[in-house]
Amino acid sequence: MVKLTMIARVIDGLPLVEGLDDSRDVPDADFYKQQVKALFKNLSRGQNEPSRMSIETGPYIFHHIIEGRVCYLTMCDRAYPKKLAFQYLEDLKNEFERVYGNQIETAARPYAFIKFDTFIQKTKKLYQDTRTQRNIAKLNDELYEVHQIMTRNVQEVLGVGEKLDQVSQMSSRLTSESRIYAEKAKDLNRQAYNQLWHLVLALLYNSKFRVP
Repeated sequence: MVKLTMIARVIDGLPLVEGLDDSRDVPDADFYKQQVKALFKNLSRGQNEPSRMSIETGPYIFHHIIEGRVCYLTMCDRAYPKKLAFQYLEDLKNEFERVYGNQIETAARPYAFIKFDTFIQKTKKLYQDTRTQRNIAKLNDELYEVHQIMTRNVQEVLGVGEKLDQVSQMSSRLTSESRIYAEKAKDLNRQAYNQLWHLVLALLYNSKFRVP
């Protein structure tokens, strides 16, 4: 079953929509939502992920589609057909682009398009029961295949982001230390110049008033 649905802007990880009644039957739902936000943060760093990917996390799997400026993500039970999960996301993507496509870049606050939840809930109901004639037909549809979509582990994916954070922190620290070193070097040069100037003045003074 579909457990969680979130849509976010890729460039900054800003969440645009979340399924409002999602995850009510998911233990530790907040934990998985934090993982989703961490995944969005990775994307906002410019981490190049495939446009379609599945990510294993505990008893669930995140499936996501990245199209243009937006990431569409759902969390499903591991037993839920991958093909239906991605077709569900395709339906959300097509409608979201149609309704909000020209407003995505200007969204300035989280969940700016929360009204889209109405469409999420309506669409999710169509995909919940895998045994309906509609969904069986979709599973048999050879025009939409998912065999080539990569599956990774969430720790592997988030671990890349943590390493990027470490590199960024190290770079910031080195930049800060270089700036401090440069300032100290400038101070030392200034002190040496002043000392030399005082010495020259002292020599000139002594030379002027020396007794013959």
